[in-house]
Amino acid sequence: MTTSATTVIAPARARTATAAATVRRKQGFQHGGWFVAPFVALFALFVIWPLVRGVWLSLTDANISGEGASFIGLDNYREALHDRMMWDSLGHSAYFTLLVVPCITVLAFLLAMLAHHIERGKWIWRLCFFAPFLLPSTVAANMWQWLFTQGIGLFNETLGIDTPWLTDKSYAMLAVVIETLWWTVGFSFLLYLAALQGIPAHLYEAAKLDGAHAWHRIIHITLPMLRGITGLVVALQVLASLQLFDQAVVMMDFGPGPELSTRSFVQYTLEQGFTSYRVGYASAVSVIFFVIIAVVALARMWLLRTREEATR
Repeated sequence: MTTSATTVIAPARARTATAAATVRRKQGFQHGGWFVAPFVALFALFVIWPLVRGVWLSLTDANISGEGASFIGLDNYREALHDRMMWDSLGHSAYFTLLVVPCITVLAFLLAMLAHHIERGKWIWRLCFFAPFLLPSTVAANMWQWLFTQGIGLFNETLGIDTPWLTDKSYAMLAVVIETLWWTVGFSFLLYLAALQGIPAHLYEAAKLDGAHAWHRIIHITLPMLRGITGLVVALQVLASLQLFDQAVVMMDFGPGPELSTRSFVQYTLEQGFTSYRVGYASAVSVIFFVIIAVVALARMWLLRTREEATR
């Protein structure tokens, strides 16, 4: 009889506990929803609604006044796909990305290794490497604009050359790349430094006991342990570099550079919207750029997932 009673009571207690847990989850969701609601409202107001509005404008011939817009379907997209200047500006952004991403990844890793292994004055090295990232983009761009100015710029004076960095299409984008490396390397440096500090010390000690030299320890311990953070740095830098705008515009005196050599995709979009007053067409170009950025982000996620599955 005791066994039978216990058998009957146990499922009843389990059902009661399950029902109580369900009630607690519902109550928690109800209370938590009030905390999440402000963020959801702001996200919908400043992200979702502008996105939907931009897609709608891309299907119209709206101008900057916002009056008299009519629906024209996919005409803006057809024009954009045959717009040579749009593709040229996208090529400039892609070229800038191809130059910046590898350089900034390698440079950030080397600076992090130096700051991590140096014995004296660690804080001053870390401050020097990270401090430029704290500057506003316009301040950094104005500084390097002066450094690159032909005739009076410190850059040419120090190297003993007379290169027209800002007035020759062969050097203009390179000048923007150099300024960007100096200005933004601090963020990637900080990520690498934090990752280096998280590598267990006993791995290096065991490698030393086995006779591994410093180069072997870097190749077989440091780099594999930093694989995840390297993927993050590359992904963030690709997305940021494709959105090149402020430093190029300021360094070129708010113009597209010599022979349009530094006009990025973002700058071309703004020119169409606020110089040519073609808001509908600029919205279509923005949607195309959004799709490109989304494809890059999804490709990175797919590669990361494939790599994780391969290592299992």
